[in-house]
Amino acid sequence: MAQEDPDAPAPDVALPPIPAGAPSVPGAGTVGVPAAGPALVADSRADDDNFMLLREAARQNDGARVNALASRLPSNYSLASYVDYYRLKPRLSDAIQDEVLQVLRRHDGTAVAEQLRTEWLMELGKRREWNTFEREAGALAGAGSLQVRCYALLARAERGERVADEARALLKTPAGYGDACAALIAQLAGNGQFTQADLLWQLRIAGLDNTTGPARRVAVLLGLPETRAVQAVDMPAVALARGIGTTRAERELYLVALGRMARTTLKLAVASLEKNAPQLSSEERAIGWASVALAASIALAPEAHGYWDRARGATLTEFQMQWKTRMALRRGDWKEVRTTIEAMPPNLRADSTWIYWLGRALQAEGRTQEARALWQGIAAQTTFYTQLAHEELGRQVVAPPPVAPITAPELSQATNNPSLQRALKFYRLSLRAEGNREWNWGLRGLSERQLLAAAELARRNEHLDRMVETSLRTRTELSYDQRFPAPHLEVLKPTAQGLSLDKAWVYGLIRQESRFIRDARSGVGASGLMQVMPATGKWVAAKIGLNNFVHTMLTDLHTNITLGANYMNMVLENFEGSQVLATAAYNAGPGRSRTWRGRLDAPMEGAIFVESIPFTETRGYVRNVMANATNYASIFEGKPQSLKARLGTVSPRQSGGSVLD
Repeated sequence: MAQEDPDAPAPDVALPPIPAGAPSVPGAGTVGVPAAGPALVADSRADDDNFMLLREAARQNDGARVNALASRLPSNYSLASYVDYYRLKPRLSDAIQDEVLQVLRRHDGTAVAEQLRTEWLMELGKRREWNTFEREAGALAGAGSLQVRCYALLARAERGERVADEARALLKTPAGYGDACAALIAQLAGNGQFTQADLLWQLRIAGLDNTTGPARRVAVLLGLPETRAVQAVDMPAVALARGIGTTRAERELYLVALGRMARTTLKLAVASLEKNAPQLSSEERAIGWASVALAASIALAPEAHGYWDRARGATLTEFQMQWKTRMALRRGDWKEVRTTIEAMPPNLRADSTWIYWLGRALQAEGRTQEARALWQGIAAQTTFYTQLAHEELGRQVVAPPPVAPITAPELSQATNNPSLQRALKFYRLSLRAEGNREWNWGLRGLSERQLLAAAELARRNEHLDRMVETSLRTRTELSYDQRFPAPHLEVLKPTAQGLSLDKAWVYGLIRQESRFIRDARSGVGASGLMQVMPATGKWVAAKIGLNNFVHTMLTDLHTNITLGANYMNMVLENFEGSQVLATAAYNAGPGRSRTWRGRLDAPMEGAIFVESIPFTETRGYVRNVMANATNYASIFEGKPQSLKARLGTVSPRQSGGSVLD
């Protein structure tokens, strides 16, 4: 119901409840708006077609075609702000400043204006037009993309300001440096703010990140040939054969090559380091052993501990610090766990992962009160480590009571949100990236009730991924109906029951795989709710007698769930009922999961096994699936649940062959 007085309290009128997993879908062209809500612009099919052509022309920097297509679209087109953006995009590098400012002012406060401003700032940075850059950057100078922040520091450095400390804190991920951060490093090296030690550090982390471009550029600043840096990162055997060199910079390049070689052939790297150790300083030897120890840790090699001992005195990267801690966890060396976590920088120590494990280390040393104080600060029921902290305090996971239903005025307000309207339009055009950007922009500054209303709007338009992500932003009003939906239960439940498969685990996996996007497709070709690969689908179909399978059948809901659930059951049986190992296998492949298990010589606590999974993606995946499954079980079973019990203990394989390729 619309209200004439905007300050009057909203009437307490609840909408009819919509069951979780069965979202209502309004008729074509609507967005789930109550009857009194405003109608969106009714764009024609021809206008939408022209907009899609316009977008592609802008992506190809075809200015003439952009202008021709833009002129065909009416001024009241629902995505008119993007029409203005696409007009400018192909010629942003030489656009008249007033023209850019006019578009920015016209669409001020919108997602597309922020996107345009970011791209324009990059152009201004390239041209060193610092007055305009700094006037327009605003908050982006400190909270924008990495390259915009690098240009902001570069502007100050060129004025003579001391920015080295800020640059050191910022320059940690060479893969994202681009021209902006490379120019900043060169400027700081040129004006003496970056010492040789700073450049050596940048060379080292570029090697650890396997980023050839940044390594090459820093090598030049150190007076080394570009080709030597390329060889150190991409052809380490060639670089090692050349020897360690005579200068400090040459020896650092040798250490880069040593670290790269260790990731492929650990024995050769160790042999090279031991051979050349007498010609290296104690600091350089420690750096070399830290690189070797990192590679051994990622391989879960038992000798990693000895290498970390030999690396004492080396300044470790954040990545190395975390792996040193993981290997201490695997050994059960709680004193070392505590020491390494306490040596981490504040940003890492504030992560719930290391807060939890520091608490465990303190508890192992008898410092229970300190441990409980740490866990109390992160204890919650949603995510992996917050659930574990919750359990350490003697609690279990229990689904919270339902929140108050969303009222008609609350939903109407969500529907009136221009960014959410544009997002829904993008989704109808199958432009998910643009839609997600607009959706997230529209959530800024919303109260918890407003977030729940936006999540309900997403549900009513069958965008369950947006519903989940939006609802996850609340901190006190927790709607598990929104956070943990169970769609397609009529298909999944009998399939899971027929396989004696835990449906909470299946839903936990689906929530992580696709966020319930039925037509989800990954970059490697996995499809549907359960993200089944075509080859896997074909193999499972043959195993279960599903005849005439073709990969296009993976987009069929019933087929996707049937194949995905059967595959989950197969990997679960292959790993003797361990959901941890089976979940890792679903993501990284059974062979890798078997390899990681094969590194065990004794049973290991499930949480420690998960934390030491070598693949970052798989480690996060297993954490999320297992936490999801615990939450779903609390909903389905209506009783307290234990993540620790679900993780159990991971044991070495006893005997028998594999039923999986």
